[in-house]
Amino acid sequence: MIHFNYVRWKNFLSTGNNFTEIQLDKNSTTLIIGENGAGKSTVLDAICFGLFGKPFRNINKPQLVNSVNASNCVVEVEFTVGGKDIKVIRGIKPSVFEIYIGGKMYNQDANARDYQKYLEQQILKLNYRSFTQVVILGSSTFIPFMQLKSRHRREVVEEILDIQIFSLMNMILKQKLKTIETDCRELEYKESITKEKLVLKKKYIKDIQDNRRKLIEEKTTLVAGNEEEIFKKKRKIADLQNDIESMHEKISNASKVEEKFTKLKDIQSQLKEKHRAHNRLIGFFEKNEDCPTCQQHIDETFKSTMINKKKIEVDKLSKGMNDLKDELDATKAKVSTINEVNKNIQSNNVEIAKENSSMAQLQKFNATLDAEIKHLQSGHVDKKDHEEVTVLEEEFESVTKEKSKLRESRVYSEAVRSMLTDQGIKTKIIKQYLPIMNKLINTYLTSMEFYVNFTLNENFEETIKSRYRDDFTYASFSEGEKMRIDLALLFTWRAVAKMKNSANTNLLILDEIFDSSLDGTGTDEFLKILNTLGGENVFVISHKQDALADKFRSTIKFEKVKNFSHIVE
Repeated sequence: MIHFNYVRWKNFLSTGNNFTEIQLDKNSTTLIIGENGAGKSTVLDAICFGLFGKPFRNINKPQLVNSVNASNCVVEVEFTVGGKDIKVIRGIKPSVFEIYIGGKMYNQDANARDYQKYLEQQILKLNYRSFTQVVILGSSTFIPFMQLKSRHRREVVEEILDIQIFSLMNMILKQKLKTIETDCRELEYKESITKEKLVLKKKYIKDIQDNRRKLIEEKTTLVAGNEEEIFKKKRKIADLQNDIESMHEKISNASKVEEKFTKLKDIQSQLKEKHRAHNRLIGFFEKNEDCPTCQQHIDETFKSTMINKKKIEVDKLSKGMNDLKDELDATKAKVSTINEVNKNIQSNNVEIAKENSSMAQLQKFNATLDAEIKHLQSGHVDKKDHEEVTVLEEEFESVTKEKSKLRESRVYSEAVRSMLTDQGIKTKIIKQYLPIMNKLINTYLTSMEFYVNFTLNENFEETIKSRYRDDFTYASFSEGEKMRIDLALLFTWRAVAKMKNSANTNLLILDEIFDSSLDGTGTDEFLKILNTLGGENVFVISHKQDALADKFRSTIKFEKVKNFSHIVE
């Protein structure tokens, strides 16, 4: 409960440099009177300005400062909440906003907006709109409950029922859901990036392994091809060697043939020389009658005998040379064959050497390939790459788990938030209290001899029926009838606030409600209601001093002298 004790102000509107003070909890009913412009309604503006930074009436903030003194405008409001003494000081020129709790100033590190938020949410637990609906009923700029927008009506009732916490929780959850959504998007992005990195790294490792396998296959195939080629060369060399052996067998007597050929050549040379010598002697005897040396005559018989003898020798030599030539030709042919065979053997040896050299190169190449294959087979992907995969997998798993938790949290928060919406827990609570509210409203209307059935639904839309079941709306009634409805709602909200101990307060201020809207009967009935209120301090601002003075426990009179308002003692 908020128990208001004092309100004081100076240099506020028409008030001068001396404090004007009103004790708010002194009397159960107080009548505030005075001429128009005397400053009666200043108490409303002072309380509202002190608590909420804006006056009750539609007055611009700079205009609140007394126009004569033009500075040092101050309003002080003292009250207790939960056994704690609270004092709020608010001023203009200079700007002042201070909250004292138990005599100690509350930390002013926060900005003015946050400071005001703390006052409304943590101390008063009322905002301006709800305060004016529960504490004040005015005739000037006051907006009655039934003229508020639907959402504003709901806000007032929620504060009275002390269920604004659900709206606050809803706002917190809404912000939390935004944060969750942002975090989810960030995690999804992180998950996507991590997954992409992981896929790329695994692909990189797979590509390395595939390339290694491919290289092993290629090198193995190449080795096999080389081995096949080596085998072919070995077979070729063997064939060439077999051919050489065969050719060697063919020319096994080559030395004898060559030796024979040489001997035959020598014999041929000797025979040719003898043949030439015999032919020279024959020529000598045929050409010469006398010996050229001794000059003796050569006997014809001797000559003839010698010629014939030499011719016989020549014939024998010619026949022997012919026979020798046949043998020599035959032997020469054998020598040629042997030379050809030797040439072929040499050619085969050259080919064998080439094949052996080529085979050696292939074997060396295969040895290199085998070493490379063994290296590739025993080789592993860089340890660092596997470590990166492990790290990425762990990171991906962690992100996925975190995202899953966030999604669970989002589902839970959405479920809770759905309960905290206007159609959730708050509506259920409101539905529980609606019958009580409607009963109270109609009780107060009946007390003021206004006989209608007034019902508010969960959206705080009215249904008004007459005794004859005719349907009406708030707007269809006269100002006096509207005032009765406004008063009934005001008393209902205060009664419900007492039940909930939420917006419950000792202070009730009524501004000029008797002056225009209520007739005599309505005034009497309303005063009866006021007298039934227990533990409350009611202030009524009115021009009807003569008609109302005797009906209140105390009276406060305002006067304006030389443009300054003050209370007449």
